[in-house]
Amino acid sequence: MLIAADRLLSFTSAIFAAAGCGREEADRVAAGLVDANLAGHDSHGVARVPRYVGWLQDGEVEAGQTVSVVSETGALAVVDGRYGFGATVGRQAVELGIRKAQAEGIAIVALRHAGHLGRIGQWAELALASGLVSLHVVNVAGSLLVAPFGGVDRRFSTAPVAFGFPVDGEPPVVLDFATSAVAEGKVLVASTGGKPLPPGSLIDPDGRLSADPETLYGPLDAGGTRDHRNGLGAIRTMGDHKGSGLALMCELLGGALAGSGCAGPGRQRFANGMVSIYLTPAAFGDEGAIAREPRAYVDFVRSSRPADPGSPVMIPGDPERRLRAERLRDGVPLPDGTWAAILATAAGFGMAEPGA
Repeated sequence: MLIAADRLLSFTSAIFAAAGCGREEADRVAAGLVDANLAGHDSHGVARVPRYVGWLQDGEVEAGQTVSVVSETGALAVVDGRYGFGATVGRQAVELGIRKAQAEGIAIVALRHAGHLGRIGQWAELALASGLVSLHVVNVAGSLLVAPFGGVDRRFSTAPVAFGFPVDGEPPVVLDFATSAVAEGKVLVASTGGKPLPPGSLIDPDGRLSADPETLYGPLDAGGTRDHRNGLGAIRTMGDHKGSGLALMCELLGGALAGSGCAGPGRQRFANGMVSIYLTPAAFGDEGAIAREPRAYVDFVRSSRPADPGSPVMIPGDPERRLRAERLRDGVPLPDGTWAAILATAAGFGMAEPGA
């Protein structure tokens, strides 16, 4: 089905307000989820509404939090999200990094104990709005999902990374991906009737490759909750040994260095850790040259003859921009199972389907 973005946004915000969030935070959480759908990252979109509400009700995430500063110097800060919604504490941490980079030319901000930070590319885009280059490395404590290269047992979180680079006179480059073969949210979407997983995305305990969400979640009930702790299999890493190595570094940087801890055994509470680096291009020398070179190089990359004549070469960020325009015009596509789960969550607060 297709649902107008503004309708989906207002309904999602109302659910979080009913669940106990203040109005501004409800709007912020809803905006982050719907924005992910608009960008085509349905794995981080409104399919997560039931899970977010469940976390709030179970005390896994806490409404109305503000980051606290653990340590700080001119260009460096370590902040604690206090298990607040990622849409809130993630934005606070990124805005701090932007301010520091504008003052110092460079900044590093480590965020620990954050609720789910959503689509990590949104934080690169927030830095880009201030003209900054940025890099974000993330792990998920309490979320063992991914098997290392050559193994079948879960050892990593999905460990995403994102980069943002402004290009003068052109759309920016925004690279955003999980180091797993698929994000866990894509398994969630597939489990509710959405886009099937690519073959071999998952691995069973006996080493057989799979694309069945039950590998991760165990037996599925229509409309029921999805809990990865009920499954015996794992998600595979992207790019074989290369993705596995990246995932390890994300765990060490986003987990060990930021201070939430890695996705190892004995960590029950979900928490995102993120280390972000912010760079002011003007601090690196001739602004004119720095502006010209990326533009010329991006144009050079785009000029490659396409392998498929009907599909021009794109740069990271192009697919998201194309889908955003389409979905704002036509509506956000949602699998029936995803919409039914959202409606069931709303019904728990006495809310009816919008427009019903």
